[in-house]
Amino acid sequence: MPRVDALDIRILRRLVEQPRIGVTELAARLGIARNTAHARAERLERDGVIGHRGREVDIGALGFELTAFVTLEVAQGRLREAAQALAAIPRVLEVLGITGQGDLLVRAAAPNGSQLHEVIDAILACPGVRRSTTSIVLTHQVPFRIGPLLEDEERRRARPDV
Repeated sequence: MPRVDALDIRILRRLVEQPRIGVTELAARLGIARNTAHARAERLERDGVIGHRGREVDIGALGFELTAFVTLEVAQGRLREAAQALAAIPRVLEVLGITGQGDLLVRAAAPNGSQLHEVIDAILACPGVRRSTTSIVLTHQVPFRIGPLLEDEERRRARPDV
C-alpha cells in the first residue's frame, strides 16, 4: 500500500478539483517547488493512487442512458474465473468483490433496456455465476466524488492530536 502524506492529500485535492491543471500551476497554488509537485504527482500516478488526474467520462453523454448494478452469487472456487470473464464484456464498467448477499457487484451500462438485457445475459453466462439480482439506476442522488473525503482527511491530518 503506497504511503500518502499530508502534502500528497493536498495535491490529490487540487488534481480532483482541477483535473487539467498543469504542474507549474499546481506548484504555485500549493506554494511548493515545481519539481516537488511534478515528482509527487508522478509517484502518485506510478503507485496507482490516482489515474489520469481524476478525468472522468460522462457515459450518459455517449448515449449510455442505463446503468445497472448486478449482484452475483458465484460458485465456490470460481470467483477469479468469473471476474476474468466479466472483464471481457465491454459494457461491464466495474467488478467488485463484496460480502453480504452476493460475491461480486458488477456495474454495467447500456444505451437502452434491450441492450441492457443483452449485457445481463452475457454476465449470467459467465462461468461460475449461479444467480443474480439486478438494480437499475434511476437517478444519481450523490454522484461519485472523492473531494469531500480528501478535504476531511487533510483536516484530520492537520490536527496535532492525530
